Amino acid sequence: MSGFAAGRVVLLWNALLIASLLAACGTAPKRGGYYEDDGPGTSPPANLDRMVDADPAIEPLNRAANNPYSVFGRQYVPFRSLQPYRERGIGSWYGRKFHGQRTSSGERYDMYAMTAAHPILPIPSYARVTNLRNGRSVVVRINDRGPFYSGRIIDLSYAAAYKLGYVGAGSAPVEVEAILPDEIRAMAARRRAPAVEAARADDSAAPSPSPGSPFVSPPVAAAAAAAPSAAAAVSAPPIATPDSTAASAPAAEPAIPIATEPGGIYLQLGAFSARENAESLRVKIYEQLAWLNQAIKILHEGGLYRLHLGPYGDRSEAVGVANRIRDSLELKPIVVVR
Repeated sequence: MSGFAAGRVVLLWNALLIASLLAACGTAPKRGGYYEDDGPGTSPPANLDRMVDADPAIEPLNRAANNPYSVFGRQYVPFRSLQPYRERGIGSWYGRKFHGQRTSSGERYDMYAMTAAHPILPIPSYARVTNLRNGRSVVVRINDRGPFYSGRIIDLSYAAAYKLGYVGAGSAPVEVEAILPDEIRAMAARRRAPAVEAARADDSAAPSPSPGSPFVSPPVAAAAAAAPSAAAAVSAPPIATPDSTAASAPAAEPAIPIATEPGGIYLQLGAFSARENAESLRVKIYEQLAWLNQAIKILHEGGLYRLHLGPYGDRSEAVGVANRIRDSLELKPIVVVR
């Protein structure tokens, strides 16, 4: 064989090899929804569907992990601070193949922890991820970079994807929303509230000292006497559900203050005693209102799961959106201020 012919054979062989590698990367064989070299471990924890969400906290950012970087010829510039972010796209997950390897934060990847990889959100930070097909939401800690496939916006841990219900499918349409400091502080306040209430209950159960007792100072006694009236002053009126006959048009609804929540004007689309009912309504709204590009949050408060939409710049803007929703879905949103 001539040198020229041999050279052509080598070039052809290299071209075929590169093509086969690219094809393998784009269409890796799957087995039951998992990639062949990925999937759950041999002994996954029990009750993964009850895995507790990540607990948001305001943490110092990792300077090195938030520097600009380039992958596959594309430049990424991560956020260097916690700031508003909301995006819809395809969410994927990664599992056993990367379990135990170092993440971009320097931590070891744990496929059974509630974490995620994101191309630009700060490391570490927290995000709420919602599966738009079933309405389920989880809170994850961003501690890694990726994904870098076209059209995919976040890579969840195996546990987080399991809770969202798409490990078998491999991916799902999701919404990713950054959790900001105001909401983190509000969540911390709600976590502290049960302990405060328990302490108050213990105090009320204790024997009351007789008048003039040296163990009770006048200021403490006065505060105890004022507590019932203060509690009555901050109690909120009952919240109407979408099918409530008592709910009036949004323009006539009074603003309802909700304690310990971030400030702003919101629409409440419903309130349910069961989370499943709240999630069902959220899915219905997403499916029927293609123009809606805001996240519908489910807040658990006072034994009810409330669907809130917003925030809005002023009451008139909120009422305009409420009227549009009411005309499309026959819901009766109410304006709330928190």
